[in-house]
Amino acid sequence: MPLIPLLLRRPTFRNFWLGQTISVFGDQITLLAVPIVAVLVLHAEAEQMGLLTAVGLLPHLLFSLPAGVWLDRVHRRRRLMIFADLIRAAVLLTVPLAFMAGMLSLEQLFVVAFLVGSLAVIFDISWNTLFVSVAERDEYLAANSLFSGSRSLAQVAGPSIGGALIQFFSAPIAILVDAISYVGSALFLSRVNTPEPPVEPSTEPIRAQLVTGLSFIFRDPIMRPTILAAATLNLFNFGFHALFILYVTTQLNVSPGLLGLALGAGAVGAVVGAITASTIGRRIGLGPAFVFGLVIFPAALILVPLADASQPLPLILGLLFTMEFVAGFGVMVLDINAGAIIPARTPDRIRSRVMGSFRFINYGIRPIGALLGGLLGGMIGVRETLFVVTIASLAGVLWLFGTPVIRLRGTPEAAP
Repeated sequence: MPLIPLLLRRPTFRNFWLGQTISVFGDQITLLAVPIVAVLVLHAEAEQMGLLTAVGLLPHLLFSLPAGVWLDRVHRRRRLMIFADLIRAAVLLTVPLAFMAGMLSLEQLFVVAFLVGSLAVIFDISWNTLFVSVAERDEYLAANSLFSGSRSLAQVAGPSIGGALIQFFSAPIAILVDAISYVGSALFLSRVNTPEPPVEPSTEPIRAQLVTGLSFIFRDPIMRPTILAAATLNLFNFGFHALFILYVTTQLNVSPGLLGLALGAGAVGAVVGAITASTIGRRIGLGPAFVFGLVIFPAALILVPLADASQPLPLILGLLFTMEFVAGFGVMVLDINAGAIIPARTPDRIRSRVMGSFRFINYGIRPIGALLGGLLGGMIGVRETLFVVTIASLAGVLWLFGTPVIRLRGTPEAAP
């Protein structure tokens, strides 16, 4: 634990962490507000909710590989991150403006989701480059705990604040808070002053560079099962995610304010996970901790379709609270330990390409999962689909059996 205060005493790391913390608080509000705009303001149905979720995630499938190649050649990736923050703020601002003018439409939400997702690709791939510049190799686990801790705190306060804003003002106005958070993120990033990893010119053809990251991931005995496990989980988890707000608000009749309170209170589990994940990783090993998170996180989601409109409202809210608590704990254990494994295993020379490839697989599968969830919801019913995708998401852990990941105790060496 002594590493944590030492990291935060460094101005460079502190500014980097504060920028991310402000941004994820706003993200949690929008994560609740955008689906509620679609469902309660624009009356979207299951298929449209699946499409909206997919459109926001589609840029990861389309742009992650070329962005990884491009960013390996860019010298000042921090400036790109600031640019991405400011443009995302401007794009999100159009939602409350259109709402107040009486011109908001589902088509606009699709465009906003796609643009914000596209800028997120640039920001997130560049983020990994800056992360390894502000933390030493033996600090990755502690640094990831701090970043995941801020995300878990946002999961506690964000939905509650978002639910209150939506209840008393409106969902489009709540999105304004996220737009402001991106400006705050850009402000703190502008104060980060650290040398970025050197850019090494490559003589490989562009086509070869596009597959370099994928080739490394699928040949490496640690990276390959790790990404396949995460991608399987995300495929079905985003089928769940696409229908969650629709099911809770229209079939369980939970108001946005109560939903925000239940999810915010339950997200205390994510705080517990963020605090204990590094300890769990050190005690049982990074690999076993990753396996543990892969099981606990998706298993908790079954509590949502187990809730039924015929049940008393306190029981429904209790199930939502418990789901969020256990799932939040599990995802923190999963993310923090995977976040120590992946950057440590990745060589600096191809870091952006590997992260682009990692996002291409791990994030590119998400719009497919969202579309799958929306289509199944329209065909067999929303509640039935939630049962199916929750059970299927547990299959991700099967990729790890018989691999070195399960036996991984500490941070792996960088691959040759």
